[in-house]
Amino acid sequence: MDNVPIAWQLAILALLLLISGFFSIAETSLMSLNRYRLRHLVKEGHRGARLASTLLAKTDKLLGVILLCNNFANAASATLVTIITVELFGEGEWILMIGTLAVTFAILVFSEISPKVIAAAYPERLGIFCSYILYPLLKLLYPAVWFVNLFVKGLLKLFRVNINFSESAQSLTMDELRSIVTDAGHFMPKKHRAILLNLFELEKITVDDVMTAHTMVEIIDFDAPIDDILQRISSSHHTRLPVREGESEEIVGIIHIRKVINQIRTHMQDNELTKESLREIIEDPYFVPAGTPLYTQIQQFQENQERIALVVDEYGEFKGLITLEDILEEVIGDFTTQSPSRIGSYRQETDGSWLVDGSSALRDLNKKLNLQLPTEGPRTLNGLILEHFEDIPEPNTSLKIGDHRLEIMQTQDRIVKSVKIFP
Repeated sequence: MDNVPIAWQLAILALLLLISGFFSIAETSLMSLNRYRLRHLVKEGHRGARLASTLLAKTDKLLGVILLCNNFANAASATLVTIITVELFGEGEWILMIGTLAVTFAILVFSEISPKVIAAAYPERLGIFCSYILYPLLKLLYPAVWFVNLFVKGLLKLFRVNINFSESAQSLTMDELRSIVTDAGHFMPKKHRAILLNLFELEKITVDDVMTAHTMVEIIDFDAPIDDILQRISSSHHTRLPVREGESEEIVGIIHIRKVINQIRTHMQDNELTKESLREIIEDPYFVPAGTPLYTQIQQFQENQERIALVVDEYGEFKGLITLEDILEEVIGDFTTQSPSRIGSYRQETDGSWLVDGSSALRDLNKKLNLQLPTEGPRTLNGLILEHFEDIPEPNTSLKIGDHRLEIMQTQDRIVKSVKIFP
């Protein structure tokens, strides 16, 4: 390059540094792209996103063309600096060493670190822009990239390194997706974020956690007189009630209040509504085993077109009742239309303590009163206290579970009826 002016050589050097910087930007921005955001842009028809997605689907070839051009530009820069140094200052070990240090500094600052920092700050904007250049460049240099990748693949096979760039290999686990939703911050309303997090928990929560215990279920005794049955139905706050009959007191079906009203209207003129008339409208009970995950149960409700299920244990014993509403409340929160039995399960006293029904579910208490009661064992507060004492405690007995101080207020029929929880 003896006939090329120094000014031109310096201009070519600057151009080589810029080219190297471009490929550094392309490498960092494309590797830092949010793949899920990119898929969204592809679905919307964004051409640059489509090109970027195509390039990232063949990451080995993408890196091949980027590094091929980048290293060529860096090597050419080093060679050119050596030529410029010799022309300006002559040959010498110290001069060549200074020239090497100078080109290394220039490449680091102008072609590597600064471009990559900028690319990491704006990956989407720069990555999509670079795709317009890299896509045709890969087509142009494909033979050279293919030749280089032959040796790369051979080396990877030698070390038994398995590479998979498919979308399935980059899929998120449930815990990772939960972390993304949790960290969504101001990008997602708090209520929406809570609903999504509750959905993730449906696989961990079972019907035992949200069911109404059998001792709290409102049941129609079909062995009672017809007037008592109608009185019980008319005072109920539910639309469907379990029905039991016989000495074994087994649940024989579910009765729908609306159908009872229709039967009353049918027999209004003859005034002869009988148990046999009610028996005609009793539906077969729908049983589910204890321990069924809520996610599975909501699917079964949908498939079987049911809204209420009776939970039984391994011996077929009736343990409780779960409804579609119970599962929906786990996802979106409590409804405003609740029966008095559920609303009055706890209240705050003047001293700041909470007077709680012993049958209250521990998960509900933790969620609504911001407590930290253990939920690994018993499901209810009564069960937790009985497990702690291994006996029926007397009223006015105090205990401490975790960081919470509890006082037994009332016991009845071998169960703890009410408990005061102190802050």
